[in-house]
Amino acid sequence: MKVYAVGVGPGSPKYVTEIVKEIVQNCDVVIGYKYTLKTIEELIVGKEIYEITMNDQEDSYQKILPELGDRTLVIPFTGDVNFSESEVVDRLIEIFGEVEIVPGISSIQVAASRAKVPLDKSKVITMHVTTPIEDKKLELQKALIDGFSVVLVPRPWPKQPDKHFMPSEIAVYLREHNFKTEKMKVHVFEAITTENETSFEGTVKELEGKEFSDLSVMVFNQVSLDSYMNYRWQWEN
Repeated sequence: MKVYAVGVGPGSPKYVTEIVKEIVQNCDVVIGYKYTLKTIEELIVGKEIYEITMNDQEDSYQKILPELGDRTLVIPFTGDVNFSESEVVDRLIEIFGEVEIVPGISSIQVAASRAKVPLDKSKVITMHVTTPIEDKKLELQKALIDGFSVVLVPRPWPKQPDKHFMPSEIAVYLREHNFKTEKMKVHVFEAITTENETSFEGTVKELEGKEFSDLSVMVFNQVSLDSYMNYRWQWEN
């Protein structure tokens, strides 16, 4: 038995890495969410496929475990398997034991590139977790106060409004904590890299009352150009 957890990129098949393509093409069984399976649909023709939801994923993992034998199982994750999915990966390790993790291209990388915000001068924060996010909210405040750009994955939870923390809620939260949101620059990308991609560019204040899908990434842009010409002393002296 061989089990892989692989990242298949933000949504476009063009962002699936060659190593992930090879693993998927050579596997026997695939278990994944509808959106994620759509990304690799051309690679999984003829495979044994289980489409899962958050509600039934546990049953699917438990069902395939005694049936897997010496076959290879792939669990694909949208984006990078190492980002925002740690609770799922931990559960897979509990169930299957040895799980090989193969990274993918994350939506945060693409969003940062679209907004021309360098990740090495930014803070990356995900609210897309099941655990409490109060510490992450404080982390967001501190990063913005300290002058960092922030690439952020919001949390869609429409059935529980107290846990729903999407761009509109984030804008209100920052305003209520005395940020001048009418002056803060922000991008919001939806369904990034796909044919349905949309983007918003404006101020954080303008996000209030706007609805975005659960496939959203935010970029708070506080960057200023700082080229190597500002550091000529490194080679001129």
